[in-house]
Amino acid sequence: MKIFNYALLVFLGGCSYGFVSTFVKLGYSKGFRLSEVTGSQYFFGAIMLWIIAIFVPKKRLKCKQWLTLTIGGIPMGLTGIFYNQALGYINASFAIILLLQFTWISMVLQYVFTKEAPSRKSLTSTIIILFGSVLASGLLQTGIIFSSAGIGWGILAAISFSFFILISGNTNIPVHPIYKSAIMTTGASLLIFICLPPVFLINGEVTGGLFMYGLLTGLFGSLVPPLLFNIGMPKVGGSLGTILSASELPTAVILSTLVLHETVTFLQWIGVIVILSGIAYSNVQSHKITGIIKKNV
Repeated sequence: MKIFNYALLVFLGGCSYGFVSTFVKLGYSKGFRLSEVTGSQYFFGAIMLWIIAIFVPKKRLKCKQWLTLTIGGIPMGLTGIFYNQALGYINASFAIILLLQFTWISMVLQYVFTKEAPSRKSLTSTIIILFGSVLASGLLQTGIIFSSAGIGWGILAAISFSFFILISGNTNIPVHPIYKSAIMTTGASLLIFICLPPVFLINGEVTGGLFMYGLLTGLFGSLVPPLLFNIGMPKVGGSLGTILSASELPTAVILSTLVLHETVTFLQWIGVIVILSGIAYSNVQSHKITGIIKKNV
């Protein structure tokens, strides 16, 4: 398989994430609540991951390693709760922009916990992303009403996702990525079930239409991205992989306009492009890009 094909897989993995917010919003429009939409998303996601995990190489883990991976899924579960809560107050296109603030929040956390100062390139990228976020959010336009609760939940989602990235990057347990994802998603599900009791499992909502939304959000949020990233990321590298996976942003915005009929102005689209440029600037390495192009010529 050519390197371009691996890059395409990573790009599609990012696009997959972009579908989730639209399905969550559609679930809300059908009358399902936060506990039902979020709980079913991670419940079905965990089940699908465990089914796939049956076919991957497994290594016997110690109880401490199991516990570490399970606890490591807590920030993932919090992200699901906070992000889906935000979607109850604000547009999907705005929610995804708030979530993407993890790109600079992660840098702050890295400095707080490791004392590793960000590079000038990272600081410049942060400024670009923040400027793009102001444009994409519509803050410079009149007539747009913002929900302080929605913004608060969205920022909390970005913070918790930043912690998830930090923990995942520092969890060096030798286990297949799919198996690891299954354990961590199970941990996320347990947290969600504690915070939002899974009454939907016994009250008939699953057979009343919730099954479809749980299956779709679990498929596009928990199953497809890990599979595609695990195949493509090792081949394209983390820097280019980060740029390609940012396809989540335009995908979510496009779906919010086509499916949810949310209004996204020209200025907001400019903001989306600026955000993507900021992400690309912080991760692009010209010699690697050149190498990939040469391999495909």
